[in-house]
Amino acid sequence: MKLFITSLVFLVAAVTGMAQETVYPAKAQKAPFYIKDGLVHIGNGQVLEKATIEVVNGKITNIGASVTIPTGANVIDAAGKQVYPGLILCTANLGLVEVGSVRATVDAVEIGEYNPSVRSIVAYNTDSKVINTLKSNGILLANIVPGGAIISGSSSIVQLDAWNWEDAAYKMDNGIHYNFPELMARQGRYGDFGGMGGRGEDPIKKGLEQLEKDKAFFKEAKAYSLNPSPKEINLKFEALKGLFSGKQKLFVHCDIVREMLLAMDFKKELGLDVVIVGGSESYQVADLLKKYEIPVILSQLHNLPTLADDAVDQPFNTPAQLQKAGVLFAINDEDGQHRGKNLPFNAGTSVAYGLTKEQALCAITLNAAKILGISDKTGSIEVGKDANIVISTGDILDMRSSKIVSAFIQGRNVDLTDKHKQLFERYKYKYGIK
Repeated sequence: MKLFITSLVFLVAAVTGMAQETVYPAKAQKAPFYIKDGLVHIGNGQVLEKATIEVVNGKITNIGASVTIPTGANVIDAAGKQVYPGLILCTANLGLVEVGSVRATVDAVEIGEYNPSVRSIVAYNTDSKVINTLKSNGILLANIVPGGAIISGSSSIVQLDAWNWEDAAYKMDNGIHYNFPELMARQGRYGDFGGMGGRGEDPIKKGLEQLEKDKAFFKEAKAYSLNPSPKEINLKFEALKGLFSGKQKLFVHCDIVREMLLAMDFKKELGLDVVIVGGSESYQVADLLKKYEIPVILSQLHNLPTLADDAVDQPFNTPAQLQKAGVLFAINDEDGQHRGKNLPFNAGTSVAYGLTKEQALCAITLNAAKILGISDKTGSIEVGKDANIVISTGDILDMRSSKIVSAFIQGRNVDLTDKHKQLFERYKYKYGIK
Protein backbone atom coordinates (compact mmCIF):
# COMPACT_ATOMS: atom_id res chain seq x y z
CA MET A 1 0.00 0.00 0.00
CA LYS A 2 2.84 2.39 0.89
CA LEU A 3 4.52 1.60 -2.42
CA PHE A 4 1.27 2.38 -4.28
CA ILE A 5 0.81 5.71 -2.49
CA THR A 6 4.46 6.66 -3.11
CA SER A 7 4.11 5.80 -6.80
CA LEU A 8 0.92 7.84 -7.02
CA VAL A 9 2.60 10.86 -5.44
CA PHE A 10 5.48 10.66 -7.95
CA LEU A 11 3.02 10.22 -10.83
CA VAL A 12 1.09 13.35 -9.83
CA ALA A 13 4.35 15.26 -9.41
CA ALA A 14 5.49 14.15 -12.85
CA VAL A 15 2.21 15.12 -14.52
CA THR A 16 2.05 18.52 -12.86
CA GLY A 17 5.72 19.02 -13.59
CA MET A 18 5.17 18.80 -17.36
CA ALA A 19 3.62 22.25 -17.44
CA GLN A 20 3.66 24.51 -20.48
CA GLU A 21 6.69 26.43 -19.23
CA THR A 22 7.45 27.96 -22.62
CA VAL A 23 3.94 29.26 -23.25
CA TYR A 24 4.16 32.87 -22.12
CA PRO A 25 1.34 35.38 -21.77
CA ALA A 26 1.47 37.80 -24.68
CA LYS A 27 2.86 41.28 -24.19
CA ALA A 28 0.64 44.33 -24.49
CA GLN A 29 -0.18 45.50 -28.00
CA LYS A 30 2.22 48.21 -29.16
CA ALA A 31 1.42 49.00 -32.78
CA PRO A 32 -2.01 49.12 -34.49
CA PHE A 33 -2.94 46.11 -36.59
CA TYR A 34 -5.65 45.21 -39.07
CA ILE A 35 -7.61 42.00 -39.66
CA LYS A 36 -8.74 42.22 -43.27
CA ASP A 37 -11.17 40.51 -45.63
CA GLY A 38 -12.65 38.07 -43.11
CA LEU A 39 -16.27 36.99 -42.70
CA VAL A 40 -16.90 38.88 -39.46
CA HIS A 41 -19.56 37.64 -37.05
CA ILE A 42 -20.25 40.69 -34.89
CA GLY A 43 -21.90 38.69 -32.08
CA ASN A 44 -25.19 40.60 -32.11
CA GLY A 45 -26.65 38.74 -35.08
CA GLN A 46 -24.97 40.84 -37.75
CA VAL A 47 -22.45 39.38 -40.24
CA LEU A 48 -20.09 41.46 -42.41
CA GLU A 49 -18.45 40.03 -45.53
CA LYS A 50 -14.87 40.93 -46.42
CA ALA A 51 -14.69 43.37 -43.53
CA THR A 52 -11.59 44.89 -41.97
CA ILE A 53 -11.11 45.40 -38.24
CA GLU A 54 -8.75 48.08 -36.92
CA VAL A 55 -7.25 47.48 -33.47
CA VAL A 56 -5.39 50.20 -31.56
CA ASN A 57 -4.14 49.94 -27.96
CA GLY A 58 -6.17 46.79 -27.35
CA LYS A 59 -9.45 48.34 -28.52
CA ILE A 60 -11.51 47.96 -31.68
CA THR A 61 -11.38 51.41 -33.29
CA ASN A 62 -12.93 50.77 -36.69
CA ILE A 63 -14.72 48.02 -38.60
CA GLY A 64 -16.21 47.70 -42.05
CA ALA A 65 -15.54 47.04 -45.72
CA SER A 66 -14.18 50.56 -46.34
CA VAL A 67 -11.57 50.79 -43.56
CA THR A 68 -8.36 52.33 -44.91
CA ILE A 69 -5.17 50.40 -44.11
CA PRO A 70 -2.04 52.61 -43.95
CA THR A 71 1.04 51.63 -45.91
CA GLY A 72 3.40 49.44 -43.89
CA ALA A 73 0.75 48.57 -41.28
CA ASN A 74 0.66 45.18 -39.57
CA VAL A 75 -2.01 43.25 -41.49
CA ILE A 76 -3.52 39.84 -40.74
CA ASP A 77 -5.11 38.36 -43.86
CA ALA A 78 -8.36 36.65 -42.89
CA ALA A 79 -9.57 36.04 -46.44
CA GLY A 80 -11.50 32.77 -46.55
CA LYS A 81 -11.60 32.65 -42.75
CA GLN A 82 -14.26 33.50 -40.19
CA VAL A 83 -13.78 36.08 -37.43
CA TYR A 84 -15.65 35.88 -34.12
CA PRO A 85 -15.81 37.61 -30.75
CA GLY A 86 -13.93 35.71 -28.04
CA LEU A 87 -16.23 33.11 -26.46
CA ILE A 88 -17.24 33.42 -22.79
CA LEU A 89 -17.63 30.54 -20.33
CA CYS A 90 -20.29 31.74 -17.88
CA THR A 91 -19.57 29.49 -14.89
CA ALA A 92 -16.52 27.28 -14.34
CA ASN A 93 -14.10 25.99 -11.70
CA LEU A 94 -11.25 26.63 -14.12
CA GLY A 95 -8.02 27.38 -12.28
CA LEU A 96 -9.56 26.14 -9.02
CA VAL A 97 -9.55 22.43 -9.88
CA GLU A 98 -6.80 20.76 -11.86
CA VAL A 99 -7.30 17.02 -11.25
CA GLY A 100 -10.60 16.38 -9.49
CA SER A 101 -9.44 13.11 -7.97
CA VAL A 102 -6.25 14.64 -6.52
CA ARG A 103 -7.17 16.64 -3.44
CA ALA A 104 -4.02 18.77 -3.50
CA THR A 105 -5.07 20.25 -6.86
CA VAL A 106 -8.61 21.17 -5.74
CA ASP A 107 -9.16 24.64 -4.29
CA ALA A 108 -12.83 25.22 -5.12
CA VAL A 109 -14.65 24.44 -1.87
CA GLU A 110 -14.56 26.02 1.58
CA ILE A 111 -16.02 24.56 4.79
CA GLY A 112 -19.19 26.04 6.29
CA GLU A 113 -22.70 26.72 4.97
CA TYR A 114 -22.67 30.49 4.38
CA ASN A 115 -19.43 31.70 2.79
CA PRO A 116 -20.24 34.93 0.94
CA SER A 117 -16.83 36.34 1.88
CA VAL A 118 -14.98 33.63 -0.08
CA ARG A 119 -13.46 35.15 -3.24
CA SER A 120 -12.67 32.76 -6.08
CA ILE A 121 -10.29 35.19 -7.77
CA VAL A 122 -7.53 34.92 -5.15
CA ALA A 123 -7.37 31.13 -5.61
CA TYR A 124 -7.32 31.25 -9.41
CA ASN A 125 -4.27 29.42 -10.77
CA THR A 126 -3.07 30.93 -14.06
CA ASP A 127 -0.62 28.02 -14.51
CA SER A 128 -3.41 25.47 -14.98
CA LYS A 129 -2.78 23.34 -18.05
CA VAL A 130 -6.53 23.24 -18.71
CA ILE A 131 -6.67 26.96 -19.53
CA ASN A 132 -4.80 26.76 -22.83
CA THR A 133 -7.04 23.96 -24.11
CA LEU A 134 -9.98 26.36 -23.83
CA LYS A 135 -8.20 29.10 -25.78
CA SER A 136 -7.64 26.56 -28.56
CA ASN A 137 -11.42 26.36 -28.94
CA GLY A 138 -11.92 30.13 -28.97
CA ILE A 139 -12.81 30.62 -25.29
CA LEU A 140 -11.02 33.74 -24.07
CA LEU A 141 -12.95 34.68 -20.91
CA ALA A 142 -14.42 32.69 -18.03
CA ASN A 143 -16.42 33.37 -14.89
CA ILE A 144 -14.64 31.54 -12.06
CA VAL A 145 -17.10 30.22 -9.46
CA PRO A 146 -16.39 28.73 -6.01
CA GLY A 147 -18.20 25.50 -5.19
CA GLY A 148 -19.79 23.79 -2.20
CA ALA A 149 -21.74 25.34 0.68
CA ILE A 150 -25.14 27.01 0.46
CA ILE A 151 -23.70 30.42 -0.31
CA SER A 152 -20.38 29.50 -1.90
CA GLY A 153 -18.92 32.99 -2.35
CA SER A 154 -18.21 35.48 -5.10
CA SER A 155 -17.22 34.75 -8.68
CA SER A 156 -14.88 36.82 -10.84
CA ILE A 157 -14.36 37.04 -14.59
CA VAL A 158 -10.86 36.35 -15.89
CA GLN A 159 -9.17 36.61 -19.26
CA LEU A 160 -7.26 33.44 -20.10
CA ASP A 161 -3.77 34.78 -20.82
CA ALA A 162 -2.08 36.04 -17.67
CA TRP A 163 0.94 35.67 -15.36
CA ASN A 164 -1.10 35.76 -12.14
CA TRP A 165 -4.62 36.33 -10.86
CA GLU A 166 -4.13 40.08 -10.66
CA ASP A 167 -3.27 40.17 -14.37
CA ALA A 168 -6.12 37.79 -15.20
CA ALA A 169 -8.87 39.74 -13.41
CA TYR A 170 -11.31 41.17 -15.95
CA LYS A 171 -14.11 41.99 -13.52
CA MET A 172 -13.78 41.03 -9.86
CA ASP A 173 -16.53 39.87 -7.50
CA ASN A 174 -19.32 40.35 -10.02
CA GLY A 175 -21.78 38.03 -8.26
CA ILE A 176 -22.64 35.89 -5.25
CA HIS A 177 -23.48 32.23 -5.81
CA TYR A 178 -26.35 30.58 -3.95
CA ASN A 179 -26.95 26.83 -4.26
CA PHE A 180 -30.71 26.57 -3.90
CA PRO A 181 -32.07 23.79 -1.66
CA GLU A 182 -33.18 20.83 -3.74
CA LEU A 183 -36.98 20.57 -3.79
CA MET A 184 -37.35 17.29 -5.64
CA ALA A 185 -37.80 13.85 -4.14
CA ARG A 186 -35.38 11.44 -5.77
CA GLN A 187 -36.21 7.76 -5.44
CA GLY A 188 -33.53 5.86 -3.57
CA ARG A 189 -32.06 2.43 -3.97
CA TYR A 190 -34.71 0.77 -1.81
CA GLY A 191 -37.71 2.59 -3.31
CA ASP A 192 -37.73 5.17 -0.52
CA PHE A 193 -37.25 8.92 -0.76
CA GLY A 194 -34.32 10.17 1.25
CA GLY A 195 -33.28 7.11 3.24
CA MET A 196 -33.21 3.33 3.54
CA GLY A 197 -36.49 1.52 3.89
CA GLY A 198 -38.61 4.67 3.90
CA ARG A 199 -37.15 5.93 7.18
CA GLY A 200 -35.55 9.01 5.62
CA GLU A 201 -36.70 12.57 6.04
CA ASP A 202 -38.96 14.10 3.39
CA PRO A 203 -36.43 15.87 1.11
CA ILE A 204 -38.93 18.53 -0.02
CA LYS A 205 -39.86 19.39 3.56
CA LYS A 206 -36.20 19.51 4.47
CA GLY A 207 -35.48 21.73 1.48
CA LEU A 208 -38.27 24.17 2.37
CA GLU A 209 -37.01 24.41 5.94
CA GLN A 210 -33.53 25.19 4.65
CA LEU A 211 -34.99 27.78 2.32
CA GLU A 212 -36.59 29.63 5.25
CA LYS A 213 -33.22 29.71 7.02
CA ASP A 214 -31.55 31.03 3.89
CA LYS A 215 -34.19 33.70 3.40
CA ALA A 216 -33.78 34.83 7.00
CA PHE A 217 -30.02 35.10 6.45
CA PHE A 218 -30.48 37.29 3.36
CA LYS A 219 -33.02 39.49 5.18
CA GLU A 220 -30.60 40.01 8.05
CA ALA A 221 -27.88 40.85 5.53
CA LYS A 222 -30.18 43.40 3.86
CA ALA A 223 -30.99 45.05 7.21
CA TYR A 224 -27.26 45.17 7.98
CA SER A 225 -26.53 46.81 4.61
CA LEU A 226 -29.01 49.59 5.38
CA ASN A 227 -27.21 50.49 8.61
CA PRO A 228 -24.46 53.00 7.76
CA SER A 229 -22.58 52.44 11.03
CA PRO A 230 -23.18 49.00 12.57
CA LYS A 231 -21.96 48.48 16.12
CA GLU A 232 -20.18 45.26 15.14
CA ILE A 233 -18.68 44.33 11.78
CA ASN A 234 -20.12 41.14 10.30
CA LEU A 235 -17.79 39.93 7.53
CA LYS A 236 -20.43 37.69 5.95
CA PHE A 237 -22.95 40.52 5.74
CA GLU A 238 -20.27 42.95 4.57
CA ALA A 239 -19.59 40.62 1.63
CA LEU A 240 -23.27 40.78 0.61
CA LYS A 241 -23.56 44.58 0.54
CA GLY A 242 -23.00 44.61 -3.22
CA LEU A 243 -26.15 42.54 -3.72
CA PHE A 244 -28.34 45.19 -2.12
CA SER A 245 -26.60 48.16 -3.68
CA GLY A 246 -27.02 46.70 -7.17
CA LYS A 247 -23.29 46.20 -7.81
CA GLN A 248 -23.55 42.41 -7.71
CA LYS A 249 -25.93 39.78 -9.01
CA LEU A 250 -27.25 36.75 -7.14
CA PHE A 251 -26.55 33.63 -9.19
CA VAL A 252 -29.10 31.06 -8.05
CA HIS A 253 -28.15 27.50 -8.96
CA CYS A 254 -31.36 25.52 -9.49
CA ASP A 255 -33.12 23.48 -12.16
CA ILE A 256 -36.75 22.59 -11.56
CA VAL A 257 -39.84 24.79 -11.83
CA ARG A 258 -40.71 25.09 -8.13
CA GLU A 259 -37.15 26.12 -7.32
CA MET A 260 -37.15 28.80 -10.01
CA LEU A 261 -40.53 30.14 -8.86
CA LEU A 262 -39.17 30.55 -5.34
CA ALA A 263 -36.04 32.18 -6.76
CA MET A 264 -38.35 34.73 -8.37
CA ASP A 265 -39.68 35.47 -4.88
CA PHE A 266 -36.13 36.35 -3.83
CA LYS A 267 -36.05 38.99 -6.55
CA LYS A 268 -39.43 40.41 -5.52
CA GLU A 269 -39.01 40.29 -1.73
CA LEU A 270 -35.39 41.36 -1.45
CA GLY A 271 -35.00 43.47 -4.58
CA LEU A 272 -32.08 41.40 -5.88
CA ASP A 273 -30.75 41.10 -9.41
CA VAL A 274 -31.20 37.33 -9.90
CA VAL A 275 -29.68 35.03 -12.51
CA ILE A 276 -30.77 31.38 -12.80
CA VAL A 277 -27.86 28.96 -13.28
CA GLY A 278 -28.85 25.48 -14.46
CA GLY A 279 -32.44 26.12 -15.48
CA SER A 280 -33.05 22.77 -17.14
CA GLU A 281 -36.83 23.31 -16.78
CA SER A 282 -36.70 27.04 -17.54
CA TYR A 283 -38.68 26.54 -20.75
CA GLN A 284 -41.75 25.77 -18.62
CA VAL A 285 -41.66 29.20 -16.93
CA ALA A 286 -40.19 31.21 -19.80
CA ASP A 287 -43.01 33.78 -19.74
CA LEU A 288 -42.43 34.48 -16.04
CA LEU A 289 -38.68 34.71 -16.53
CA LYS A 290 -39.30 37.26 -19.28
CA LYS A 291 -41.81 39.18 -17.11
CA TYR A 292 -39.43 39.48 -14.16
CA GLU A 293 -36.37 40.00 -16.39
CA ILE A 294 -34.47 37.03 -14.97
CA PRO A 295 -31.75 35.70 -17.31
CA VAL A 296 -30.76 32.04 -17.47
CA ILE A 297 -27.40 30.31 -17.83
CA LEU A 298 -28.07 26.84 -19.24
CA SER A 299 -25.38 24.80 -17.50
CA GLN A 300 -25.09 21.74 -19.68
CA LEU A 301 -26.83 21.24 -23.00
CA HIS A 302 -25.38 17.79 -23.70
CA ASN A 303 -27.35 16.10 -20.96
CA LEU A 304 -30.40 14.00 -20.22
CA PRO A 305 -33.63 15.78 -19.21
CA THR A 306 -34.29 16.39 -15.52
CA LEU A 307 -37.51 14.37 -15.34
CA ALA A 308 -38.11 10.87 -16.67
CA ASP A 309 -41.24 11.88 -18.61
CA ASP A 310 -39.53 14.74 -20.49
CA ALA A 311 -38.54 14.25 -24.13
CA VAL A 312 -35.03 12.85 -24.34
CA ASP A 313 -33.93 15.80 -26.51
CA GLN A 314 -35.53 18.47 -24.33
CA PRO A 315 -32.18 20.01 -23.26
CA PHE A 316 -31.39 20.63 -26.96
CA ASN A 317 -34.75 22.34 -27.51
CA THR A 318 -34.64 24.62 -24.46
CA PRO A 319 -32.48 27.41 -26.00
CA ALA A 320 -34.88 27.90 -28.93
CA GLN A 321 -37.87 27.96 -26.55
CA LEU A 322 -36.21 30.64 -24.39
CA GLN A 323 -35.26 32.60 -27.51
CA LYS A 324 -38.86 32.53 -28.73
CA ALA A 325 -40.10 33.75 -25.33
CA GLY A 326 -37.62 36.64 -25.34
CA VAL A 327 -35.66 35.42 -22.31
CA LEU A 328 -32.03 36.54 -22.05
CA PHE A 329 -30.02 33.32 -21.83
CA ALA A 330 -26.50 32.00 -22.26
CA ILE A 331 -25.21 28.50 -23.01
CA ASN A 332 -22.48 26.99 -20.86
CA ASP A 333 -20.43 23.79 -20.57
CA GLU A 334 -20.05 22.41 -17.05
CA ASP A 335 -19.16 18.85 -18.01
CA GLY A 336 -16.40 17.68 -15.69
CA GLN A 337 -14.70 15.74 -18.49
CA HIS A 338 -14.65 18.51 -21.10
CA ARG A 339 -13.75 21.20 -18.55
CA GLY A 340 -15.56 23.85 -20.60
CA LYS A 341 -13.77 23.38 -23.93
CA ASN A 342 -16.90 22.03 -25.68
CA LEU A 343 -18.75 25.31 -25.15
CA PRO A 344 -18.99 26.21 -28.86
CA PHE A 345 -20.20 22.73 -29.75
CA ASN A 346 -22.95 22.87 -27.11
CA ALA A 347 -24.11 26.03 -28.84
CA GLY A 348 -23.78 24.28 -32.18
CA THR A 349 -26.19 21.55 -31.05
CA SER A 350 -28.84 24.20 -30.35
CA VAL A 351 -28.66 25.22 -34.02
CA ALA A 352 -29.95 21.79 -35.02
CA TYR A 353 -32.90 22.36 -32.65
CA GLY A 354 -34.23 25.75 -33.65
CA LEU A 355 -31.67 28.52 -33.10
CA THR A 356 -29.98 30.27 -35.99
CA LYS A 357 -26.17 30.15 -36.03
CA GLU A 358 -25.96 33.82 -35.06
CA GLN A 359 -28.40 33.34 -32.16
CA ALA A 360 -26.34 30.40 -30.92
CA LEU A 361 -23.15 32.46 -31.21
CA CYS A 362 -24.81 35.28 -29.29
CA ALA A 363 -25.61 32.82 -26.48
CA ILE A 364 -21.88 32.28 -25.87
CA THR A 365 -20.71 35.84 -26.56
CA LEU A 366 -22.90 38.95 -26.22
CA ASN A 367 -25.67 37.34 -24.14
CA ALA A 368 -23.06 35.90 -21.78
CA ALA A 369 -21.42 39.31 -21.49
CA LYS A 370 -24.76 40.97 -20.70
CA ILE A 371 -25.56 38.44 -17.97
CA LEU A 372 -22.09 38.79 -16.42
CA GLY A 373 -22.19 42.60 -16.60
CA ILE A 374 -19.29 43.07 -19.05
CA SER A 375 -21.12 43.82 -22.30
CA ASP A 376 -19.73 47.38 -22.26
CA LYS A 377 -16.25 45.90 -22.72
CA THR A 378 -16.65 42.66 -24.65
CA GLY A 379 -19.03 40.10 -26.15
CA SER A 380 -19.14 41.54 -29.67
CA ILE A 381 -16.87 43.01 -32.31
CA GLU A 382 -17.90 46.65 -32.03
CA VAL A 383 -16.04 49.96 -31.92
CA GLY A 384 -14.90 50.89 -28.42
CA LYS A 385 -14.83 47.35 -27.06
CA ASP A 386 -11.79 45.28 -26.13
CA ALA A 387 -10.23 43.45 -29.07
CA ASN A 388 -11.14 39.94 -27.85
CA ILE A 389 -11.19 38.27 -31.24
CA VAL A 390 -10.90 34.74 -32.64
CA ILE A 391 -10.08 33.72 -36.21
CA SER A 392 -11.11 30.27 -37.44
CA THR A 393 -10.68 28.46 -40.75
CA GLY A 394 -14.16 26.96 -40.33
CA ASP A 395 -17.42 27.29 -38.42
CA ILE A 396 -16.57 27.76 -34.74
CA LEU A 397 -19.80 25.99 -33.73
CA ASP A 398 -18.97 22.86 -35.73
CA MET A 399 -16.37 20.52 -34.25
CA ARG A 400 -15.71 19.00 -37.68
CA SER A 401 -14.56 22.23 -39.32
CA SER A 402 -13.60 24.55 -36.45
CA LYS A 403 -9.88 25.25 -36.29
CA ILE A 404 -8.77 28.30 -34.35
CA VAL A 405 -5.68 29.79 -36.01
CA SER A 406 -5.41 33.10 -34.12
CA ALA A 407 -6.79 34.62 -30.93
CA PHE A 408 -6.44 38.10 -29.48
CA ILE A 409 -7.19 39.18 -25.92
CA GLN A 410 -7.31 42.96 -25.52
CA GLY A 411 -5.34 43.20 -28.74
CA ARG A 412 -2.61 40.79 -27.62
CA ASN A 413 -1.88 37.93 -30.01
CA VAL A 414 -1.99 35.00 -27.58
CA ASP A 415 -0.12 31.71 -27.89
CA LEU A 416 -2.47 28.83 -28.77
CA THR A 417 -0.05 26.08 -27.75
CA ASP A 418 -1.56 23.65 -25.25
CA LYS A 419 -0.70 20.30 -23.68
CA HIS A 420 -2.84 18.38 -26.18
CA LYS A 421 -0.95 19.87 -29.12
CA GLN A 422 2.39 19.26 -27.44
CA LEU A 423 1.60 15.58 -26.92
CA PHE A 424 0.34 15.30 -30.50
CA GLU A 425 3.63 16.67 -31.82
CA ARG A 426 5.63 14.51 -29.40
CA TYR A 427 4.16 11.26 -30.67
CA LYS A 428 4.24 12.34 -34.32
CA TYR A 429 7.97 12.74 -33.80
CA LYS A 430 8.29 9.39 -32.02
CA TYR A 431 6.60 7.44 -34.83
CA GLY A 432 8.05 9.49 -37.67
CA ILE A 433 4.71 10.83 -38.84
CA LYS A 434 4.87 13.92 -41.04
